[in-house]
Amino acid sequence: MPLAFQSSSHGQVAFGFFHIESDMLLLERLFFFAGDFCKAVSDLAQRTEETFSFHLPGWRFKNPADAGDLMGAIHGICFSGFIGSLYRRHPFPRRPEAFKQKVQGRFSRQEVAALIERWASRCRILFQVFSVEGPVCIDAYRFEKQVFWELIDYVWRGGYPRWESDRRPSYVLEMKAAVERGKHPLLSGMPFS
Repeated sequence: MPLAFQSSSHGQVAFGFFHIESDMLLLERLFFFAGDFCKAVSDLAQRTEETFSFHLPGWRFKNPADAGDLMGAIHGICFSGFIGSLYRRHPFPRRPEAFKQKVQGRFSRQEVAALIERWASRCRILFQVFSVEGPVCIDAYRFEKQVFWELIDYVWRGGYPRWESDRRPSYVLEMKAAVERGKHPLLSGMPFS
């Protein structure tokens, strides 16, 4: 489930997983895979230069309605747009204990990419760091250092509801290892919950 995070450019913004069977993340109208986000963080961790830029492959919705209605899809009452198409195939679990982010979800990356392209355009999302203290920009969204750490920790935890059985995919484990042995001061001392 996406959560609200405070950006310094747009106020509170939604960021996070939106279907437990997929490893795709959303940031408002931008959608990208968690593995690509983790790769960007891992690459940043290995740099010593203050500035950094990386292009996340992703998708952008011009019309917000095309993304779908997450709460309507979760409650089984509205299956519009991209998000609705996912929930139509694999509805929200009936048992609360089954609501856990899956390491190996039922949706393959290729399947999710094919579905999203019916509504959104492919794009390259610029991920930039301007100094050792931040901010970090993901497209037009600016995050101060502490909030950026919160985004990373959200992915580490598996968002809300957390990773199933506390197992994490390899790309998440690699990101944590890269941050812990990293050289970039922006990530120095970052705690993982």
